[in-house]
Amino acid sequence: MVVIPTYNEAENLAPLCESVLAFSEGFSILVVDDASPDGTGPIADRLAQKYPGRLRVLHRPMKQGLGPAYRAVFAEALSGPSEAILQMDADFSHPISLLPVLLASLENHDFALASRYIDGGVVKDWAWSRRWLSRGANFFARNTLGLSVRDLTGGFKAYRREVVEYLQQTPADSKGYFFQIETSARALAAGFKAVEVPFIFQERMRGISKISGNLIGEAFWKTLRLRKILSQAPQRPVNDCDRGLDRA
Repeated sequence: MVVIPTYNEAENLAPLCESVLAFSEGFSILVVDDASPDGTGPIADRLAQKYPGRLRVLHRPMKQGLGPAYRAVFAEALSGPSEAILQMDADFSHPISLLPVLLASLENHDFALASRYIDGGVVKDWAWSRRWLSRGANFFARNTLGLSVRDLTGGFKAYRREVVEYLQQTPADSKGYFFQIETSARALAAGFKAVEVPFIFQERMRGISKISGNLIGEAFWKTLRLRKILSQAPQRPVNDCDRGLDRA
């Protein structure tokens, strides 16, 4: 199952979902929309009617942030039989062709991260300021948490069911993009085996990025707090919180 969080993605949602469903008959989609004022929710409903059994929609009453949206959609995904849960953005920055690669990676790993910052990974069409911000955030989080993952802030991932079940049981209160750092760090600290898969990140062609100064600040302070939490967590492998990390 592919889970897609949305907020004001009316221009992108229909072509993305239809492309994913056309790519493989084995894919199903679960959209979670935070009451987007641009009409994304009704578009998702029309897609659900067009693709019964393959596309479902979870509506939330207001915008509450990326982290709560993912926790809600993960809970909904776990209510069904899916053994693999993939997450991707709705803005075409994540190539659909990588979905089966991430899925196949779960044969030998517990979760897989699409990475812009390992050999073979590329970022296209970003200003230098955005590149600096992204690389700086990853450098800070990686070194603060003692991880080897090169792309902790990315949102293109695949999980075995048991990883998502574990993440849903652990406390997490991040509202914004820190959720991506936190989920990977907590899973690695618990001893789940991960792999990074290179991909070409393409900046969105339509719509507006949701990143903001408040979300950047949240990521900074919560990374520091997470370091303390993980250092005290009994499930953390001793002196090796990035155990099992591989490169594709």
